Formats: sequence, structure tokens, C-alpha cells
Amino acid sequence: MHIDYYASLNSPWTHLGAARIEALAAQHGASLRIFPVDFGTIFAGSGGFPLPKRSPQRQAYRLQELARWRDHLGIPIQIQPKHFPHKEPVTAACVIGVRETMGDAPAIRLAHRVLKALWEEEKDPADPATLAALISECGLDAEQVQRLGADPRWAERRMADTEAALARGVFGAPCYVIGDDMFWGQDRLDFVARRLARG
Repeated sequence: MHIDYYASLNSPWTHLGAARIEALAAQHGASLRIFPVDFGTIFAGSGGFPLPKRSPQRQAYRLQELARWRDHLGIPIQIQPKHFPHKEPVTAACVIGVRETMGDAPAIRLAHRVLKALWEEEKDPADPATLAALISECGLDAEQVQRLGADPRWAERRMADTEAALARGVFGAPCYVIGDDMFWGQDRLDFVARRLARG
């Protein structure tokens, strides 16, 4: 079995589901491939709104929900981290470069480390020195990965992945796709588990 995992490296919801989607894939012997696509483009093509353009009511409710899920899952996220949103094209290019040249597992490890730095540790993952440290913590060569991330082909690949995601019907983050079945949101991981259990 295989899971295509559409992620935003600025999304608290992606972060809240990160460890659980990894665990589910391992539990069921499924491969997992991450796509850190551009959700600004996704929203523009699917009728969604980026956070700053949502109504005050929706923005306020989002903060309440984040607090509820933080407490429910026991994940110590900062509800309003000081470096949100970070410059995601920088980190996404590194993740994609790693995915395409080193494999899915190290790419996922780096993506999830970026999310933890942003949402739990009040770090700016796009800061070069911080990013270098995060890459090293993932067991990768920081200089090599940052040089890799600077290659413009990964920005181009990100846009191609984004267009493919739109064509597939992806409209929000995180999104987990297994065959023809799509599951939007970390709060749908119970359904992902049931789908994986069916084989």
C-alpha cells in the first residue's frame, strides 16, 4: 500500500498529524511519500482562502480548535508562534531535493523536523543557520542539503507537484491519498487507519 501525503510546512494541522501518519504507515507496511506543495496556489484553484483572508470568526475559531487538539493529543504547540508563517519555499525546496535524491524517509524526517521547530520551539526554520541545525539533527549533511535546496529545479518541481495535486482534487493540508480515497485533515486519521486495515 502507498500513501501520498500532501503537506504544508506552515500548517499546525500537518504538524499535529505528523507522528501519527508516520506510525500508521509503519504499522500497516505502507510506503509514504511527502509532497510539500504550495497551498496558496491550491487555495486559488480550489476556492479556499489563505488564513489572513478568512473572516475574523473563522480565525478565532481556528485558535480555539488548535488549543483543543493540542490538549487532546498532548502535543505542546504554540498557538500563535512568532515565526509563522516562515518562508516555506526555502524549506520545501530542501525537502523536495532530499526526497528526489535521497529518498522518502529522510524527506519526511526533515519536513517533520521543520514543523516541530516552527510550532513547538519558536524557531524560524527558513533562517539559514537554524535550517542547517535542523538538517544536521536529521542525520543529513547541512551544507549539501542547503546547496541542493537552492537548485531552482526543486521550486519548479514543487509547482508541478502543486498542479498535480489540484488535478487530483487536493484542497487543504494535510491531505492523505490512498488509491482513489482522499482524507483531508489530521482529524481524519482514524479513517486513514481503517482504510489501511482493509489493505
